[in-house]
Amino acid sequence: MNSSNNFPLSRRALSAEASPIREMANLASQYEGDDLVSLAIGEPDFTTPSHIIEAAAKAAKNGSTHYTQNAGILELREAISEKMRSENKADFDPTSEIVVTNGAMQALCFALLAIVNPGSEVIFPTPCWPNYFSQVKLAEGKSILVKLPQSNGFQLDPDLLIKSITKDTAAIVLNSPNNPTGVVYDRKAINEVVTAAADNNAYVIADDVYEGLIYEGNADSIVSYVDHPENILVVNSCSKKYAMTGWRLGWLAGNKDIIEAATKLHQSTTSSASSVSQMAALEAITGDQGPIDSMKKEFQSRRDYVVDRIKEMRSVSCPKPGGAIYAFLDVSPLDGSDSDIAKRLLMDYGVVTVPGSGFGAEGSFLRLSTATSMDQLKLGLDRIEKLIENELN
Repeated sequence: MNSSNNFPLSRRALSAEASPIREMANLASQYEGDDLVSLAIGEPDFTTPSHIIEAAAKAAKNGSTHYTQNAGILELREAISEKMRSENKADFDPTSEIVVTNGAMQALCFALLAIVNPGSEVIFPTPCWPNYFSQVKLAEGKSILVKLPQSNGFQLDPDLLIKSITKDTAAIVLNSPNNPTGVVYDRKAINEVVTAAADNNAYVIADDVYEGLIYEGNADSIVSYVDHPENILVVNSCSKKYAMTGWRLGWLAGNKDIIEAATKLHQSTTSSASSVSQMAALEAITGDQGPIDSMKKEFQSRRDYVVDRIKEMRSVSCPKPGGAIYAFLDVSPLDGSDSDIAKRLLMDYGVVTVPGSGFGAEGSFLRLSTATSMDQLKLGLDRIEKLIENELN
């Protein structure tokens, strides 16, 4: 069969853009050495804890291999509701205000499809995860990027976001801890943004996928400390906290009208999340948290090591990440764009990173994933330091 033809693709398909994260991973396949260090992908390097795997296997052997309710197994929704009540001080009815999805990406997609009309605006403080923009395009909306100043450590500036709200604003998306910076947004600033959105009949989508990886303080959700929780849609998943990226299990929590719409979208697309993955998630949330806590401690140790190493490097810097699994390295003293620097680091030194421009950042940055072994982090940072020394001498 011919590899191409003259049959047209839809406008929607043509508008979809490749992620810069995956672009660097694909470019890495051209590296000729066998000693590549990847600091590109934000995926925990740990295998899913054994008690979660065993619970899923047991459930499958006992017959949990069939379709579930479109919104997900009620027992799992009840566990998610209780988790949000006890950990996040948020009250969502498991029968009508939570839908279980195939990962957080589908939860986000459902949220946007439920509230974005053609021409609607969705506001993003940047730097932020670039996949958001493609999802807004698929919903035929318009992404409004509000650049957070590096001089304030990429902390949330409510005035900048509030100035960007218009009559066409459907939602503001907040991700804290942030990908790519690791910054945990200020509580007061979040509340100001949520209140302004509510005053303008706009939603706030809280991307909470890293809320279980906050290293100082409580694992707070954005919904934990606001005056208007009724206009917040919470997106979360098992991927990062529980090292369950391959299980593709997330959820969306919000008011019953949104969840009803999202459940209908589920019916029309994938019907439901995997029954086996749902049973794994139930064990992850309600079972032994010891292995989960151990993974978090290891991520924090890696964060501390990376920050200390960068402090020792000449002319470069990064804000100390309060959470998540990334460091956002300012490489502006080096020549060329951050894309050029990332390619030199890959091809000449064998280290895969992601240029900050792919996250909507101004300036020259590299996102480093700390979700790899300490040995790989040490080797990768040694090579980054060597590039810096060679290019600044």
